[in-house]
Amino acid sequence: MVLIHGPRQCGKTTLAQAVYAPEILKQNKDSTKATQNTTNRYFNFEDNVVYRSAKDDPVGFVSRLPERVILDEVQRIPEIFSILKMEVDRKRIPGRFVLTGSANVLLVPKLSDSLAGRMQVVRLHPLAQCELEGESSPCFLDAVFENRFKTRRTERLGSQLYERIVAGGYPAALPLPAGRRRTSWYRNYIEAHLQKDMRDLAQIRMLDVLPRLLTLATAQTAGLFNLSNLASPFQISRSTIGNYIKLLETVFLIERVPPWHSNRRSRLVKTPKIHIGDTGLACALLGVDAAGLEEDRSLLGQLLETFVFQELRRQASWHDDYMSFHHYRDRDGAEVDIVIERGALAVAGVEVKASSTVTKKDFRGLRRLRKAAGNRFTAGAVLYDGEVCASFGDGLYAVPLRFLWETP
Repeated sequence: MVLIHGPRQCGKTTLAQAVYAPEILKQNKDSTKATQNTTNRYFNFEDNVVYRSAKDDPVGFVSRLPERVILDEVQRIPEIFSILKMEVDRKRIPGRFVLTGSANVLLVPKLSDSLAGRMQVVRLHPLAQCELEGESSPCFLDAVFENRFKTRRTERLGSQLYERIVAGGYPAALPLPAGRRRTSWYRNYIEAHLQKDMRDLAQIRMLDVLPRLLTLATAQTAGLFNLSNLASPFQISRSTIGNYIKLLETVFLIERVPPWHSNRRSRLVKTPKIHIGDTGLACALLGVDAAGLEEDRSLLGQLLETFVFQELRRQASWHDDYMSFHHYRDRDGAEVDIVIERGALAVAGVEVKASSTVTKKDFRGLRRLRKAAGNRFTAGAVLYDGEVCASFGDGLYAVPLRFLWETP
């Protein structure tokens, strides 16, 4: 069994059909060629008839499914997982069930069984910059873990950088003209997502709180997570706001990034960071466009860090090696925006600067990280909107931002 999960509108259904049942995509383009064979291989739980059939009789619904099938938006029927588990145990056929979900079903409270050992989970993200540029295999992650950045010159991104941040990575939003139409798409997306999916996932007394809470969390993006600050504007308990934050994580709208630490270090700040799931969403929620970002350098710094974090997360999702993401901050104020661990043996750091120049002091946090990680440290990069990729010695580099998705 395979589960493809990620935020709504990031391409889960298209991917499942393209890989697993391409004839369905052809059928969608030409409805006159629909056949019983193709229509019986795809079921969407947002279809009310399909939903009610599975909800009222999950055992009967699963028993009548064909041998290979795609089940879309499966988070709406969490009780079906225990039935699928029994069916998989009864008849083990690799890839028999392909599931898609717009929520992390492994975090849904109603889900009683994680299907450990029976399900391969694939996380799908909005589009990465390298995908938009047609770069099939960007090698920034390989370069930082293999310490092989070459000295070379390139062009600054300049205003293109602000436009990329505002555009985000959702396939349906990107073709729309920048400005009101694209912003409206993102705002409508948020409203529909929160109103619809939250009702399916949990009993929430005050749905109107969620958009405001998400906007407040967006204003904290790339900062240390502070539940008290998020809860203070609402007449709701701190624990309830904490539960709402978990729900926003469940539907992939925000992400908390844990601090990196070594057992040998005791002076690290243990507070996680928070990142919004996509900078296009963030800019729509905050009401800022490319020109506004250029004027507001503080907000630019926040959103640029989130932009870089999400690009690296998206690239790591298809990398052969497992990678985990953290941040570093010690009691003396030295910090590294993004710390990446490859397995258990390699650590790399990435610091993000919105400026067009880099100086020695910009490497302070990376030097602290290098000392803390010891021989696990491979390299550290200060990403900036400059023209030169250059070494600052001891595995530390200044790297132009465009090399995130172009060959360094």
